[in-house]
Amino acid sequence: MPDEPPLARRDVIAGRLAQGHSVVAGALAQEFAVSEDAIRRDLRALADDGLCRRVYGGALPISPGSTPLAARAAVGRDSKLALARTAARSIQPREFLFLDSASTNLALAGLLPEDYELTVATNSLDIGAALLRRQDLNLILIGGSVDPVIGGCVDGAAMQTVSQLNIDRCFIGACSVSATTGVGAFHSSDATFKRALIEVSQHCATLITTDKFDARAPYRIAPLARIGSAFVEHDAPTRLLHSLTQAGVSVIQAEPV
Repeated sequence: MPDEPPLARRDVIAGRLAQGHSVVAGALAQEFAVSEDAIRRDLRALADDGLCRRVYGGALPISPGSTPLAARAAVGRDSKLALARTAARSIQPREFLFLDSASTNLALAGLLPEDYELTVATNSLDIGAALLRRQDLNLILIGGSVDPVIGGCVDGAAMQTVSQLNIDRCFIGACSVSATTGVGAFHSSDATFKRALIEVSQHCATLITTDKFDARAPYRIAPLARIGSAFVEHDAPTRLLHSLTQAGVSVIQAEPV
């Protein structure tokens, strides 16, 4: 396929990745009769859009557990903002909050009540950046080795810091939610960090987009009974809401988008 325009070429590559195929830069360069540098630029652009994961010599398709936070934040933005607006109303003045690294919590960061004298801790670089210029709250950024997919720190150093905190209200990021298996994560280190966070929090909550009920994550964070509040979309199926309530969770529905 020689002389293929760059955008058309990227569409072809993106289509293969979407079908679950890995791609090799050298083979693509031969196929499209362009340099490997041109293909690497294509793959870099696709990775920036969250459409692939770059590896040495090419790229791999994105799986649910490898989508970067920045890409996840752009998906279902209106629904996440509706959940965040509802969750923000639960926050009380002078609370010590923890916003776990999650795209829904990134939306919540932009809607925290003003002049509440809040202290907010987070392990997320994006959430920390969003709150950096807020003069009406105290910001604590949990450090350590940054995981680019999770979008923050979940290593031993981060867990050690969290273990010394006394959190009033934490918002846990959930990769999957089930009445029988509880809240799950795609990565072992992320699940371990979230469990440590729950242990030092007086009240736990999670913002749940409806697709999380269909997801399957291999690492269990906690049973639903350990999560005090679940904020769900306004049109979440009744059977799912019933299953959450039966599991001992306080369910709060967001307003329509």
